Amino acid sequence: MSKKYLRWSKVPYAGESRPPGNAVTSNAGSWSLTYLKRNRKGDFLNPKGVKMHLPIKHPDHIDFENELKIVQSTLRNLTPIQEKIGIFYGTGVPTKQWTPVIDRLIDSYGVSPVYAARILTAVQGAVNDTMIVVWDYKYKWDTARPNQYDHKMDTILCTPRFPTYPSGHASMSGCSEVLLSYFFPGEAKKLRKFAEDDSVSRLYAGVHFPIDNTEGLKLGRFIGKVVVDHLKTQRNPNHTPIDTPYREYRNADFFADDFNQFIPYDFTDDCSSRVKGKDKDREKYSYRDSDKLKDKEKHSYEGKDKIKDNSRDKHKSVGSDTYKNLYSDNKRDIERYNNRHDDVYSDKDKFKDIESSIDSEKHNDKAESSSHQNRRSPHPFFNFKNLF
Repeated sequence: MSKKYLRWSKVPYAGESRPPGNAVTSNAGSWSLTYLKRNRKGDFLNPKGVKMHLPIKHPDHIDFENELKIVQSTLRNLTPIQEKIGIFYGTGVPTKQWTPVIDRLIDSYGVSPVYAARILTAVQGAVNDTMIVVWDYKYKWDTARPNQYDHKMDTILCTPRFPTYPSGHASMSGCSEVLLSYFFPGEAKKLRKFAEDDSVSRLYAGVHFPIDNTEGLKLGRFIGKVVVDHLKTQRNPNHTPIDTPYREYRNADFFADDFNQFIPYDFTDDCSSRVKGKDKDREKYSYRDSDKLKDKEKHSYEGKDKIKDNSRDKHKSVGSDTYKNLYSDNKRDIERYNNRHDDVYSDKDKFKDIESSIDSEKHNDKAESSSHQNRRSPHPFFNFKNLF
């Protein structure tokens, strides 16, 4: 059954008085593609030129008010570890946390220079195509953010200045997971966890609906598989496959130490929408002022806020009065969504089982490559089993 939904371009963010007027890269859906193609009608085609039927639900068939209840309940009951996940993956552009993962895998497996370039090209090229598809959908469908439905919502991070559906973080994470699992199949379970952490982090930050993330992951994984299928057809002059995936398992360390950024950057913390623990009077950061916009444009990236733990109000209620009495009626949906992620985000025993199952299926860990041991910076990652 079709549902009407709010339009991103028509409704103010929480804490603002006018609809967003500074759309970020609104024409990116028409940019040049790397592996995919586009016909004259604007349909996306696979590398063979065949029209793809992308697996994503139209927003007309999404109950965003029900989705909103899950966002509100999540923010009300957010745990410290969930807040860290939200901030870590939401700091910087979506590729920020994945680029060090690629680098660590290349180092850990002693990848040759030219093959490392191929891996980087394949992953980033597929991500480029994924983000173009996502941006095409974002501005075509123009779906409003959670804090445009609830004007009393305090998000953990600053809400990005572009439509919500589907999630860019989730989509590019799904794509990166599939591409890297192709080259490093032994790391597939860990890569899947990293992608799902990144995806659900957008819910924890309060800037995306659950459906943005689940549909984004599905879309990204689909595009990733399309690109992998294309890579598998490529041959050397002697007709052998170019790619020889690394079948051994070296347990590459690519999870951040206590969610510290691999490449820290002092992002600006000015934000015109409501953010937990921050001043609610945001109108001084006017996004309607075209002169100021030029100065602020470089900061208009998803997850730009860097919020210090000691500045947060741990007990403030989130959610509008309109919906506060509906949480109990929606417990089943909320619990169903959260339970799907228990093994990924909160259950230490199951988390350890992932590592145990990998170790039992693969060879004993081999010594890391010399390039991995001689990194120019201190070891910024921690052992996979020490997430909690």
